[in-house]
Amino acid sequence: MMERNYFRSFNLFSEDEIEAFLKLSEFRNINKNDYFIREGGQCKEVALVKSGIFRSFYTSDDGKDMTYCFRFPNHMIAAYSSFVSGCPSKESMQAITNAELIILKKEAVDELVKDSINWTKFLKIIAEQEYLELETRFFQLQRDSAAQRYETLLKNHPDYIQNIPLQYLASYLGITQRHLSRIRKEVSF
Repeated sequence: MMERNYFRSFNLFSEDEIEAFLKLSEFRNINKNDYFIREGGQCKEVALVKSGIFRSFYTSDDGKDMTYCFRFPNHMIAAYSSFVSGCPSKESMQAITNAELIILKKEAVDELVKDSINWTKFLKIIAEQEYLELETRFFQLQRDSAAQRYETLLKNHPDYIQNIPLQYLASYLGITQRHLSRIRKEVSF
């Protein structure tokens, strides 16, 4: 099972701890274009993406969707600041393909943390990964050209990139769809 291998990869958990997670979790199918969380809602669960692709976005002051992140299989998703603080989410997370998630409610996370220090360590690792990803994204936007950002995405996720609609890729890269089309013609792997 993919989810068992995901948790084993951290070299933290016993098989019993992984089993405890699975007993507390639920599987959920999300259809293409449906939401895991909407901006303004409160995030009360985290999920492991078993299959599918999600985009994280916010709505700008002028009403445009601004995609800033994609999530692929074997990634955790949550509106992290809302999940931690209980405040309304500043982002939306939408499936851009049909998706399968393994969901864990906040109360279940709290129960796992109470029962094992390994879950606290795991959450720390996830928070660190989120920070590093955010920092990387910040520096990419400051230093790399749109073509370089596209090449990085293509290199890291070649199996998924063709499933991301052009308008979301263009928004993520901070360019127009027309500019993205030119870049795609120039870049080949």
